[in-house]
Amino acid sequence: MLEFLNLKPEVFGLDISDLSLKIAKLKKRGKALTLSSFGEEEIRPGIIKEGEIQDENELSKIIKEGLKKVKGEKLKTKYVIASLPEEKAFLQVIQMPKMSDDDLKSAIIYEAENYIPLPVEDVYLDSQIINPIRNHLDHFDVLLAALPRKTIDPYLASLKKAGLQPIALEIESMAISQALIKNETTNYPILLIDLGANRTSLVVFVGHSLRFTSSISISSKSFTEIISKTLGISLTEAERLKIEYGLGEEIKIKLRKDTFERVTERGKIFEALVPALVDLIQQIKKYLNYYQIHASHEHLLSSSTGVSKILLCGGGANLKGLPELLSLELKIPVELGNPWINILPEGRKETKGLSFEKSLSFTTALGLALEGIKK
Repeated sequence: MLEFLNLKPEVFGLDISDLSLKIAKLKKRGKALTLSSFGEEEIRPGIIKEGEIQDENELSKIIKEGLKKVKGEKLKTKYVIASLPEEKAFLQVIQMPKMSDDDLKSAIIYEAENYIPLPVEDVYLDSQIINPIRNHLDHFDVLLAALPRKTIDPYLASLKKAGLQPIALEIESMAISQALIKNETTNYPILLIDLGANRTSLVVFVGHSLRFTSSISISSKSFTEIISKTLGISLTEAERLKIEYGLGEEIKIKLRKDTFERVTERGKIFEALVPALVDLIQQIKKYLNYYQIHASHEHLLSSSTGVSKILLCGGGANLKGLPELLSLELKIPVELGNPWINILPEGRKETKGLSFEKSLSFTTALGLALEGIKK
């Protein structure tokens, strides 16, 4: 995370992706948290392309418009924590000898040159020590995070042109894990899959930190486009059918030999999406295998290094039947993540004005808003 202020103002979260921005602000009421403001705004194609801002002025106008239209309480603060594009980020867990804080900061900058595929002077670099679940004495595990300056500077410029003051910028995967992982701690590896409109992010979280991240081009939007093309219908109708039927089964009753027989058939939506679903499953398997091979010792209470659960988020996670299909094919329990798990009382998954289904697309924004409360 890149920090710019040491103040304690009210802060909201702003999730900026290629095709939309989402806003979330939390408020403390006693010991409880509530959602005080939220909103979203579409971003026209071309203003941001694959995480790179192409038009700062247009993006700043859209941000201003989105801020005016938030639901709930009017936003009265200019302080923001904004997301940074996952596909442009470089994250790596490294091991460092134990040393003083000042020496560690200097050593990390020097050591980072061995891991980052760009000159250190061309990136913004951040790091944090990963506290172990099970204590060890001989070294630090350190999470390195780096993004190119040429990517980040336009985000800073756009935010400032919109009249905002960023107190921090955070990579999407870090915000997602803050939202979905209870108390940001787990004793076993969990895979987080964010099925967004334009791409899908894969994140392995272990102990107190994420460990691996990757992005693939499969997306909720691509599913809609495939349905539209295969069935010869408009994108609007394809999106409606995708939401209504998903990967559900058609149940028909047929008369055979004087008896009624229940016959289950896959629907047209499922059939249209088979190639894309096979591709998605294969890429997830490839990613899981990569993690399994490269998993380092993570100082957990359990000796198991394999992913034991998968949590889905993002708007694409609402595709009916997807958790069940992935669980069947991957042989790992798959469920929808709960982006309110660190916000609302236990068991609650939605709040007034923001249903659970809609909340899944606000996962990153809610994670950023949680970080804003900590600040």
